[in-house]
Amino acid sequence: MYRILRAGNRGRNCIAKWRHFGRDCTTSTVSKEALDRYHPGVTLHGYQVERVEEVPELYLTAIKLSHLQTGAEHLHIARDDSNNVFSVGFRTTPMDDTGVSHILEHTVLCGSHRYPCRDPFFKMLNRSLSTFMNAWTASDYTMYPFSTQNGKDFQNLLSVYLDAVFFPNLDKLDFLQEGWRLEHGATEDRASPITFKGVVFNEMKGAMSSAAQLYAVGCQNRLLPSHTYSYNSGGDPIAILDLTHQQLKDFHASHYHPSNARFFTYGDQPLDAHLQLINESALEHFQRIDSDTDIPDETVWTEKRSAAITCPPDTMAPDPDKQTTVSVSYLLPRYDGSTRDASFSIGLQGIHQDDEERVRGIIQETLNKVVREGFEADRIEAVLHSVELAQRHQSTTFGIQIISSLMPMWNQDGDPISSLQLDRLVASFKRKLAENPRYLQDLVQRYFIDNNHQLWLEMSPDSEYTPKQEKEEAAKLEERLRELTNDDKEQVYQTGLQLADAQNQEADISCLPTVTISDIDPKTKRTVIKTENLSGSYVQLHEQPTNGVTYFRGVSPLGALDTDLLLYLPLFCNIVTQMGTDESNFREFAKQEELKTGGLSVSPHIVQNASSTDAYELGIVLGSHCLDRKLDDMMNLWQQIFNSVTLSDHDRLSTLIRMEASDLSNSVAFMGHAFAMRGAASAVSTVGKLSELTGGITQVNLMKQIAELEDLSEVISKLQRLSSLVLNRTDMRFCLNASPESMSAAVNALGQFIDQLPGAPASSKPSLDSAQAFITDEEFNPTSSQKHFRIPFPVNYVSMATTAVPYKHGDFPKLMVLARLLSSKFLHKEIREKGGAYGSGASIGTDGTFKFYSYRDPHSMDTLEVFRRSLSWMQSGGFTAHDLDEAKFAVFSNVDSPIAPGSKGVSTFLNGVTDDDRQTQRDRLFKVSSHDITDTADRYLGERWYSSYLIGPENDATKQGGWTLQE
Repeated sequence: MYRILRAGNRGRNCIAKWRHFGRDCTTSTVSKEALDRYHPGVTLHGYQVERVEEVPELYLTAIKLSHLQTGAEHLHIARDDSNNVFSVGFRTTPMDDTGVSHILEHTVLCGSHRYPCRDPFFKMLNRSLSTFMNAWTASDYTMYPFSTQNGKDFQNLLSVYLDAVFFPNLDKLDFLQEGWRLEHGATEDRASPITFKGVVFNEMKGAMSSAAQLYAVGCQNRLLPSHTYSYNSGGDPIAILDLTHQQLKDFHASHYHPSNARFFTYGDQPLDAHLQLINESALEHFQRIDSDTDIPDETVWTEKRSAAITCPPDTMAPDPDKQTTVSVSYLLPRYDGSTRDASFSIGLQGIHQDDEERVRGIIQETLNKVVREGFEADRIEAVLHSVELAQRHQSTTFGIQIISSLMPMWNQDGDPISSLQLDRLVASFKRKLAENPRYLQDLVQRYFIDNNHQLWLEMSPDSEYTPKQEKEEAAKLEERLRELTNDDKEQVYQTGLQLADAQNQEADISCLPTVTISDIDPKTKRTVIKTENLSGSYVQLHEQPTNGVTYFRGVSPLGALDTDLLLYLPLFCNIVTQMGTDESNFREFAKQEELKTGGLSVSPHIVQNASSTDAYELGIVLGSHCLDRKLDDMMNLWQQIFNSVTLSDHDRLSTLIRMEASDLSNSVAFMGHAFAMRGAASAVSTVGKLSELTGGITQVNLMKQIAELEDLSEVISKLQRLSSLVLNRTDMRFCLNASPESMSAAVNALGQFIDQLPGAPASSKPSLDSAQAFITDEEFNPTSSQKHFRIPFPVNYVSMATTAVPYKHGDFPKLMVLARLLSSKFLHKEIREKGGAYGSGASIGTDGTFKFYSYRDPHSMDTLEVFRRSLSWMQSGGFTAHDLDEAKFAVFSNVDSPIAPGSKGVSTFLNGVTDDDRQTQRDRLFKVSSHDITDTADRYLGERWYSSYLIGPENDATKQGGWTLQE
């Protein structure tokens, strides 16, 4: 995976994004035990403890260690959290655009000395109960994290990860598969044209077709031009073709050494066992070296600079003449550590090229105004409130989030423990502000206005951008082919056959560790749910250790809705909390929202009946959370929305519409597979159809059309009609998650809120069944369909869907296992390894469909053919009993993902699926047999309605008939 920190996203302290999760955040037994057990100077398993500090605001103890023999650094976070985390990261400093660090990240996971089978990383996805497994390459580091709730699984994964990064095979064929290669289009056909192939090559062709990604990379390259940041660490697609296998091995030797490594462990498992395994499996086999990976400070400019770059035009842009992006970026002291020299960017996208000077003027005047007048006290208080709320708001991925936030700074020799100490940082800020009321103004003056190291960057569309890229690739291919002798061409052919043979071989994975079925808890973890009837409305209550935070949800069903109005539901949800009310304009409302809550959210609610694919509930779902002491304030904001929201502010609405249209358009490049899956499901499922209308390509095109309108009166009329339908108490139901000591006050506040809502309950709702408003679409019939949404991307997103069953159906667990088997044992090999796509898979959704998909795929028709061959692969006995168990492990890993206290019970509230229902399906999941799988495949992948959806460039095959072409 390739990551770059986007320009403009570096200004917020990363700590404010952290969320934490624990059994009970009022105490931390593991943290206290660690504080008592470990002391500076103590040595164990080759390590020496350097520092031990309690961080009470995050309920943890941080232990910093160094490995005596190699100098490897280790940070352990002891905390009452069963979702334990490991990560190892390396400072990686590529000095060209070949993507060597990115391709190495892929290749080390393809086999190692102790685990020599092909792709042990992907194999472990099916032999593990992990809650997270991944790896990614950033601008100056590469890291390999995982998390799991199972102690045995932790040791298994740790062993595989350590061997992968320190003792990889780095086989030539793996380099060719993951990086790039020359190969015949049809591998076994000498007469077929030779072309470029490779997973990362195709991934980066897709990534670098995005205007947002091009801008982020272009900005960093030019603002920090003196060392590694002037290159694309993910790889420029054309430059990738210059990377050699030897260069890859050399990069590993110089960068993947313990002396250049930073280890991280987190959770409630004992540190000693981690250190012993890390030392014995890896570190004791190395000696300290002087790792030459330091990044020098950027040379500070004496004069401001400007630059211009181009990008492909956005064919879905609301206004084709407004596709220019302009920003100013400043080099700053290392205040957040995103790169060695930090930066801060301010800009606008979607402007007319002639407005560049105007934007410059607005930015300069805004900064000057800040220096003159300062920031409003409420704005500063809102930021500090968000820090406090972030400390208390709990999530299930705190360990992963903490290392993701710490690694960029720690990688550049920053102090990770000091960055955890939020109270100290906040107190320091408050002290400086008290001592100097112009503290922030002085910083703006110094680091923005008086800073000559600033880059003004403009990006504008070029209609020839994509053709130029294609010509450059074609010229590169022609050059390489001219250089090939007859012997070279024979070698290309033979190597292609060798790779195909390796990909087709059944891997011996007996060397890999695994969990067993007996390691899985047979019982569903249950949540105690209480219910009340408040003024006729159904209310669901979940008492949880929420650490002083109250969580509120509400569902307002709509019933049947005309398609014309349904299409505007996502827009309504997006703008309804951002338009202001009769009591507060949108600026004042936004300020109060930030001061009092963690944000108000409204989203479409489209849920299939768990017992029937024909029935569904349509409406909106509300969500927010706040500190217990601010509950009345939060409910007052919701009351304003319900009673006096303003929807007629044309200028404000126009701004929000353009923003939403731009966001949707940009999301297609990154989430194309999700749009393709919605498109495919829309022809075979009622809920799939609704989901596509409200979140698919149909919605992207609609927002483009709305953004082009001069007169929004008809749009406003539709939004007001939707407001009258959903912003009232009729048929609404509510849900609260709060601590036992706060629940009574929360119920009282909710009761007062309900009593002040417009309308009246249609009838009393004593149970969840009676509160849910399921309807059916009698006119919908599944049909076979083939649609191609043509867009000038260099890669494709392909999906195919067929009808399936609802959640409670006896075949649902079988289809879950079938989907996992196909994903890991068939589709991965055929579409990723052989085809070169970045990703692929199959899934059974809660929309009553079974779907296939591919992501950043150089193929289209070939991929659809692979999807169709799934049934014959199953019938040919393509899987073993152990494969079946592995598929179950992966399914249980997903089913048993940890749930934060603020979210427990919420899925039942939204979709009506109870813990008893989950236990029934869990029991069925354990019992799924090989016969069940083949029988289910025959019944669901055979002669049924199939729908195909393709997002990608022009395609001769789709022009031949049978396909509906969209643009």
